[in-house]
Amino acid sequence: MESRKEVIAGHLVLIFGALIALHPFVSIILQALTPAPGSTATGWTLENFIGAWTRGGFSQSLVNSAIVAFAVVFVTAVAAVLAGYVLSVLKFRWRVAVFALLMIGLVLPSEARIIPLYNFFSSTGLLNTYWALILPQIASSLPLATFWMANYFAQLPNSLAEAASLDGAGEFEILRYIYAPLGLSAVLTLSCLIFLYTWNEFMLALVLMPDNVAVQTAPLSLSFFAGNERTTEPEVIAAAAVLVALPVVLAYFFLQRRFMSGLLEGAVK
Repeated sequence: MESRKEVIAGHLVLIFGALIALHPFVSIILQALTPAPGSTATGWTLENFIGAWTRGGFSQSLVNSAIVAFAVVFVTAVAAVLAGYVLSVLKFRWRVAVFALLMIGLVLPSEARIIPLYNFFSSTGLLNTYWALILPQIASSLPLATFWMANYFAQLPNSLAEAASLDGAGEFEILRYIYAPLGLSAVLTLSCLIFLYTWNEFMLALVLMPDNVAVQTAPLSLSFFAGNERTTEPEVIAAAAVLVALPVVLAYFFLQRRFMSGLLEGAVK
């Protein structure tokens, strides 16, 4: 049993760490609520958010980020469930080699793919389109997602598939009615991670869709907006940063219980 002093010390360390982690975010929020120079507002105000929303065009860029993020999450999750089931449950000759080939994507630096991707999408006419960001994001997310689901399915008892097979179920039916429902928590946790990663992607967007405002994502729009306004109204830039980060914060807030339970469940298994 832990002593009272150990419990108090542990809580103090956690509180201190939380304060350090929250300080930048709270500072940005406070700056965003502070009236800009020349404003007639007194005390905290939402004028900076209104100015950032109207002048930065974030309504369209947030929609673009949502389109890209949800497309990447959906396709990656479906592909990962299928690939994870094949690699962990089905037995075929080149299974280890295929798995090792997929895992190369975990160690391949994203910077090494920029020039080949640019040349490919330039030759196919897909630069400055949604596809220029969706397809690379799916490709970069799939190795981790496959490893995640394969590891989860591998921990499930083999007797589940054997019993269903004896009852006449095919492989697709076993996946659909047994493994997919059991792996729902892992899929949701994985989807949260991919959503956060995709939403915050900046470098690919900067290189592959810099010239089409209609498809630019929120982080890229924020960068351009901050570059234009950095010497005049830092309060408006702070408000724009809050607007871009808000969907991610809200998503984590509503899904944090499922997210943490999925991580803990994977750790226990």
